Amino acid sequence: MHRSARYFSAVLLGFIATLFAVRPAWPQSKPSSIELTIAAAADLSSALKEIATRYEGKTGTKLKLSFGASGALTQQIQNDAPFDVFLSADSDYPKQLVQSGKAEPELYLYAIGRLVLWLPADSSLDPQRQGINVVLDSSVKKIAIANPQHAPYGRAAVAALQHFSLYDKVKDRLVLGENVSQAAQFVESGNAQAGFVALAHALAPGMNSKGKYWLVPLDSYPALEQSAVVLSHSQHKKEAADFLNYLESPEIIELLTHYGFAQPAASSARH
Repeated sequence: MHRSARYFSAVLLGFIATLFAVRPAWPQSKPSSIELTIAAAADLSSALKEIATRYEGKTGTKLKLSFGASGALTQQIQNDAPFDVFLSADSDYPKQLVQSGKAEPELYLYAIGRLVLWLPADSSLDPQRQGINVVLDSSVKKIAIANPQHAPYGRAAVAALQHFSLYDKVKDRLVLGENVSQAAQFVESGNAQAGFVALAHALAPGMNSKGKYWLVPLDSYPALEQSAVVLSHSQHKKEAADFLNYLESPEIIELLTHYGFAQPAASSARH
């Protein structure tokens, strides 16, 4: 081979080798035509949107999110709504779906929810000092909670009020949201002067400056152990399970903690 040709070949091979050497080991996204439809408890409305953006960037798998009260979503799933994954605000609803054959047997315990008493930022009341007794103040005409018939946070609110012997004193002032997000909206809009909502709502961007809160003690309501399941009729069960495994990654645990969710013990994360 002519010397100049050998030189050109050597340079070309070196250039190609350099390209391969600097290529990222894990691309930011991979081509994918898969879309997972996620039914999720309303307390995840902020955190899950951020999780979905990260997951799509890493895998190329698109996530279509639908939020609501866990009980209402369970009823939709029982009626064959086309979801791939269900993230509940408790473990009872996913267990019901497993028992009825609508969900795969494995439960993923992904977080522990926290209940707070939330007031508008401009309220003259001080929840940090007064605690749950804020609801007895004469200025609190309406108290928002999620509907306890199908929302775990609503049942937790009722349990907390009963724990402190306040339920009978305030039950006529309770206004029910379809889910915990709507309960927060009632307070934000001024239709209620206080509300029991998820800590995740109180800490969410755009909300954390609009209110102040008191963290309801854990021993005053049943634990909000939030579990997820892959649904039996999903056409993408492997991808759905991959997504639920992603919720256990360190970066997502950190994100959920940022939004006020506690983490379950590692030994109890799977049922």
